[in-house]
Amino acid sequence: MKIDWVSKLQHMLQVMAFCLAVATIQYGFMPDKPYGPPLLYSLFIGTSTWAIVDLGRHLMPSSRETGWPAGVPGLLLVAGGIAGGYLLGHLAADFLCQTFRLYAPGTGVDRGGELRTSLLITALAGIAGCYWFYSRNRSHYLERKMGEAERHANEARLKLLESQLEPHMLFNTLANLRALISVDPARAQQMLDHMIAYLRATLDASRSTTHSLQEEFDRLRDYLELMAIRMGPRLQYTLELPAELAAARVPTLLLQPLVENSIQHGLEPKVEGGRIVVRARRDEQGRLVIEVSDSGVGDAQAASGRKGFGLVQIRERLAALHGAAASLDFRTSGDGASARVLLPIA
Repeated sequence: MKIDWVSKLQHMLQVMAFCLAVATIQYGFMPDKPYGPPLLYSLFIGTSTWAIVDLGRHLMPSSRETGWPAGVPGLLLVAGGIAGGYLLGHLAADFLCQTFRLYAPGTGVDRGGELRTSLLITALAGIAGCYWFYSRNRSHYLERKMGEAERHANEARLKLLESQLEPHMLFNTLANLRALISVDPARAQQMLDHMIAYLRATLDASRSTTHSLQEEFDRLRDYLELMAIRMGPRLQYTLELPAELAAARVPTLLLQPLVENSIQHGLEPKVEGGRIVVRARRDEQGRLVIEVSDSGVGDAQAASGRKGFGLVQIRERLAALHGAAASLDFRTSGDGASARVLLPIA
């Protein structure tokens, strides 16, 4: 298990601050004695206990996921750390205090009365410190698990939305194909060939939640070619994708519902049809902006456009992937309708 030494340094500094507080409290109860000895004992015992427990826990297999050994191994580690820390720290502090004569004149190490007090303080402080670190580590572990669960839930939700969107598009296309068979079988056959090619590409793309913007535009071109067979010259389209944005990641089937909405509610009701323009660009804040506009019937699209099945799905998918960082804005006018997708570039 890889150890984060920066985090360990932070832990050590926190332990030293805690030891300083313990020594100060101890001195407050015995102001007639020097401050140096309790400070040294507290620092050496505390840091020794911390080193044994905080470094030793990484050697136990049960701590690889949670960061802290569970059950009896965890209790033994704490008990052993407190006992070992007391012995090592007491020896080091006792040596320094006697070497540098930090005791007041006429005094020394009280091997009797102060031993019980020292043991009690070490036990209480060690248990409190270990529990504090355990609680923090447990909290971080639960936060990570919650984040993982939320990501899995979002992925499952996106897959559900995609599974709802695919049949919606398929049924619309089949209805168009059925209508064309009776009036122009040759074009219906051509449309069926395009549909097979399109569904094959869709199946390949459905294995992931996102793909490149270039792939999205390629699939959109296939779909528009499919629709152009049925509508003929009544459907014109323009696709504008700058080369620097081709690799940007976007949700699969992001643009098709917007184009489908423009065809169904904008161009088809209009006798002469119209043009659909899809363009991608980068705004001043570095975000990806994709606009789908048409020269359809305009205001007549408003009711179906704002609450249409495809647009609702897009809004939900954007919210699941990017939260408030992504949005979909739909507007109509007398000259047509436009939808603008805003999302961070990934």
